[in-house]
Amino acid sequence: MPARPSELVLLDGGVGQEVFSRRTGPASRVWATQVMIDRPDLVEAVHLDFIRAGARIITVNAYAVTPQKLARVAKVDMFDELQHAALDAAHRARDTSGENVSIAGCLPPLAGSYRAELTPPDDVCLSDYRRIVGIQADRVDLFLCETMVSAREARIATTVAAESGKPVWTALTVDERDGTLLRSGDPVSDGVEAAIETGAEAVLVNCSSPESTTAALPILAGRGVPFGAYANGFVTVAPLRPGKTVDILEARRDLDPKTYVHHVRDWIAQGATIVGGCCEIGPEHIAVLARDLQHAGHDLVSAFRL
Repeated sequence: MPARPSELVLLDGGVGQEVFSRRTGPASRVWATQVMIDRPDLVEAVHLDFIRAGARIITVNAYAVTPQKLARVAKVDMFDELQHAALDAAHRARDTSGENVSIAGCLPPLAGSYRAELTPPDDVCLSDYRRIVGIQADRVDLFLCETMVSAREARIATTVAAESGKPVWTALTVDERDGTLLRSGDPVSDGVEAAIETGAEAVLVNCSSPESTTAALPILAGRGVPFGAYANGFVTVAPLRPGKTVDILEARRDLDPKTYVHHVRDWIAQGATIVGGCCEIGPEHIAVLARDLQHAGHDLVSAFRL
């Protein structure tokens, strides 16, 4: 007998990258934060496009709003304002859509993505993550700790997010050449165990190539919690360094929406129940993915009922 249709959570795609692609001016080190003040309508429009494409969870556009990242662009005093602006944009988009959509808070790497040596000391991480959670907790439905580069980073972020009492999903980023390793070199299994031990109700792989993501997913299976993935569409993230803008990264030309769907099908076949996209995965990818999943008989849900 064929398998019964299952419930899946469909996340959005790369919000920050989509906002970046729609900018009218040149790239700058402050684009990801200043846009929240100069063009909040643009951020709202991106959220709304993802919702209309079929996403049932959207993540607040606060990935770049950490004390360390703001300090590099001399905007550390705008931390609270920018956090609230990101939350406001997500809520306006959900209200405008009229859809049953959940909003995920965002706990990103504090100093920079993909490089474990940039992770601040434990006490700094705890303090700064608590600042983020303190602002976001009352206005989100769950927390997404994302692009965690090491077991240590995953443990600290998940610990703080869990203090909120909200559901916590923790997403790990894996090595481009070996999906069994985190980008820090830690085994993926260590990151998964750290996340679950500190309160993660789901574990994911994110902001990694679809191919390395596929290799990592078996390690997430069988842990007693839902798991899933949302990959990026970069050729490689190797050129990215702190203070650089993402325009130095090259998007893959072989990852159109239909091709991306084939990767997601592989993840679902492995048991993934939470899927979506990260950088360079736009509303068109999510729209094609939503149609494919619904055609296959899946119900797309926003509640944590997996």
